[in-house]
Amino acid sequence: MEKTEHCGYRDGNSVSRISQAQDAMQAGKRISVGILGAGFAGLRCADLLLQHGCKVTIFEARNRLGGRVAQSNHLGHLVDLGPNWIHGTDNNPILRIAKETGTHLHAWNEDSVIFGPDGNALDASETDEYSSLLWDDGLIADAFRYSNEHHAAIDSHRSLHDFFVEKAGSLFLDLPEDVARRKREMLLQVASMWGAYIGSSVTRQSLKFFWLEECIQGENPFVAGTYEKILEAVAKPAVEGAEIKLNAEVVRIVSDEGSDTPGHVRARPVIHLADGAMEEFDEVVVTAPLGWLKSNKEAFSPALPPRLSQAIDNIGYGTLDKVYITFPSAFWDSPIDAPHSKSTTNGGIDAHGTTPNVTATTAPPHQPPPEKTPQHYASFMHWLAPAYAPTTNPQCWEPQGINLAALPPGSAHSTILFYIYGACSSHIASITISTSDPQIRDARLLEFLEPYCSRLPHYSPSNPACRPTGVLATAWASDKFAGYGSYSNFQVGLEEGGRDVEVMREGMPERGVWIAGEHTAPFVALGTSTGAWWSGDGVARRILGSSGISQ
Repeated sequence: MEKTEHCGYRDGNSVSRISQAQDAMQAGKRISVGILGAGFAGLRCADLLLQHGCKVTIFEARNRLGGRVAQSNHLGHLVDLGPNWIHGTDNNPILRIAKETGTHLHAWNEDSVIFGPDGNALDASETDEYSSLLWDDGLIADAFRYSNEHHAAIDSHRSLHDFFVEKAGSLFLDLPEDVARRKREMLLQVASMWGAYIGSSVTRQSLKFFWLEECIQGENPFVAGTYEKILEAVAKPAVEGAEIKLNAEVVRIVSDEGSDTPGHVRARPVIHLADGAMEEFDEVVVTAPLGWLKSNKEAFSPALPPRLSQAIDNIGYGTLDKVYITFPSAFWDSPIDAPHSKSTTNGGIDAHGTTPNVTATTAPPHQPPPEKTPQHYASFMHWLAPAYAPTTNPQCWEPQGINLAALPPGSAHSTILFYIYGACSSHIASITISTSDPQIRDARLLEFLEPYCSRLPHYSPSNPACRPTGVLATAWASDKFAGYGSYSNFQVGLEEGGRDVEVMREGMPERGVWIAGEHTAPFVALGTSTGAWWSGDGVARRILGSSGISQ
């Protein structure tokens, strides 16, 4: 399948609409655009429209800008609630902005620790073996090749996990059957890490559309300095030039049905707010998350065209969340205690660059050259099918973690960042809204995660250094304005994934209603902050083009 598109978007506008817009411009009218949502898509869209003299009003349901790009100082140090990474460095505008703002980016040492179902760390050589089988021109690369080459013939209900099971069956054939069976089972458990990349179980990842998971080529730096300065830079043009309305929840978008009748003058779309206010615009851009679109189709009047409604239903929406736990000191962070794998950037995960780039959250391939920093405990942790937490985690959900104490001075803090997804994410979100008492909430969160922290070296419940000083859960899975989730993904059963994305990307220009967001991004940036930025840029260019302002 073709993955070379960048920021090209279909126009989809009729000649009559263009001529109407051009007549308005010739009459000296300033094009007005209402934008729903102040995330990266909305902010970049506003920036480009403002540069060309449009009047822009942004409606943001929250009391802040940024959408899912957000930070918190709840733990006493700034952390990102949304993206932690910049995925791909080739011609990436977010990387450019990070460098311009002096945002500190970090190259992780790729050492990792895997805790088995019994809670004990796997031997380093075994960790290396599984890592190599997955990443060094292994199962991941094989799956991308297979999806690309056999896309049309792959059963839509076949999952990435199914592919892994099939491939694992041909491994370890030279070993005794009981040993081979254990290794296959362990490899498949390690492969479950893919769930943290898409916010859903690997058993839900479509093999047919696995090719859509490939992202911008290049490296995957960690944003050690958080997205704070990047967000400020992206938001600055809108803050200075647009009318921004915070706490402004949009509940209805009324637009013209559209008509092919010659001379038909399209009615201007109207935005209705929860407080009863209404505003009319020449064009409206909806940058709400895909999850919001799924649960708020009735907000559009007239109803969405059937094919667009179907596309919104078809593309999956993940629940990827994080929990940060901060301790008085990083009691675990001793390099001699880590059963380090030998995987390092210069000779570890996908050292030869044979695996396509992906939106990895833990143990990512294609890290930049590492900085010279002191040795630390392993950067990445994965707790496999934990059988030792039957009360708090009977489903054996598998958390993954990052050792933030291994960040360089100025960014490091004694914190473990846990990535959770799918049903586990929904469970953690339910805990955060189960009580209005923050102490009870935090106690419940810590009770859930204590079994995994307790596997770290030097842990002792009686040691004050091992008693958390703070916990913070992102809980996007319970967030109404996030659409009760995080990022778009491609799940089993999907038949026309690429076309579904294109249909959402096209929006309804004949009604003056456009759609942007990471779910409408170029294929190489779906589900990323870069993709959100590009989608807003693309819609703005289409509006300008259809209005005769810019070609």
